[in-house]
Amino acid sequence: MGTFERTPIAAFFIDWLTISQEFDFDLPVVCDVFTLTIDANTDEVLSTRQPRFKHEASHSTSITIHVQGRKIRVEGNPSRVGRLDNLFGFTTIEQCVSVYNAILREYGLPGFTRCTGSDLRQGQSGGSAGDWIGDGAKIERIDLTTNVSVGEGNVLAYLRGVSSQRLGHSIGFLYPNGRTVSWTPKGNGKGGRLQYRKAYDKAFEMDANLLPRMKRLYGDESPEFQYAQRVRDYCAEHGVVRMEQELKNEFLQRHHLAWWGLFDERRFGELHGEFLRVDERLQVTAMDMMTIADKLLEKGIVNSRQAANSTASWAILWMHGSPFPGNQRSLGTHAARLNKIGINIRNACDTSRFAPVFVRQCREITKSNVLAIPSWYQRANHLQVAA
Repeated sequence: MGTFERTPIAAFFIDWLTISQEFDFDLPVVCDVFTLTIDANTDEVLSTRQPRFKHEASHSTSITIHVQGRKIRVEGNPSRVGRLDNLFGFTTIEQCVSVYNAILREYGLPGFTRCTGSDLRQGQSGGSAGDWIGDGAKIERIDLTTNVSVGEGNVLAYLRGVSSQRLGHSIGFLYPNGRTVSWTPKGNGKGGRLQYRKAYDKAFEMDANLLPRMKRLYGDESPEFQYAQRVRDYCAEHGVVRMEQELKNEFLQRHHLAWWGLFDERRFGELHGEFLRVDERLQVTAMDMMTIADKLLEKGIVNSRQAANSTASWAILWMHGSPFPGNQRSLGTHAARLNKIGINIRNACDTSRFAPVFVRQCREITKSNVLAIPSWYQRANHLQVAA
């Protein structure tokens, strides 16, 4: 039998979690105002609906709780609860759920539990992902995040480079300020219904959001503001690019990742590893014919100088917006070759992304997928215990 090679598992932490569970008993009323649905003939209470409300934690962090009938739904960023920042956060669903359960206990509500089994919904037949129901908590959205270090002063060049790359059928979109890239089916920055992936300048984001909030809440001479400034400077010093992907409800159901306890959580690491490898084909250091041809030969993509020059000429035509010669078969051949070195001629050429210097992993920019946690960093409670 042949050996099966698993996709490498990437390190990540959870930046958002939406989770729900339906219980087999009535839930207490935790809101001052709620809605009852009553049978007019029998006066029987058919259902109880309570409005969403926000649990306010310290440092202006909030978690949304919704009690509907016998179902509880909680959404928010558990890694931010009670913390000044979330540069690093919780790495397992269990850690996040423990934060949510502690909050639910404050309102006398039951906590989320792992599933021990699943069954088809009543009245359903077949076995599609949406037909199954578990006996515990269901994940409706989860955001996986990794801090990538590209070195001080290299963030904008890195983002410009990766924006030229596709992720499956999703096209990169570089925001006008050059600080964020997102990958969506239409390449317009608007997320699809399955997942939404983006990379952004973390220090810039902290300048825009965290520092003003800490200054407004505590003042610019406070320990809280000084600490936030230190975290921001650490991000700038290491050139931190935040890589985030949002896995939505339909995606989780399709891939059998919805019912907590009934899947291998390492699958999230495998999916995230595929995202982090978006820059692997960024290998061209100058957009000229000889450099492209040399790279094609060096990588063994073609086996002759004539073939290399022929394919390189298609890239030059693409850069200048000139029509391609030949037929669709020729286009497919040359496009496949160029795609292996990070040049996608099926997309319209955006010259703002193709500067004379390209990002090359471990060359022009030394990239690290593991950003060290400094000793002075204030970790979340579970991370402090694990340290």
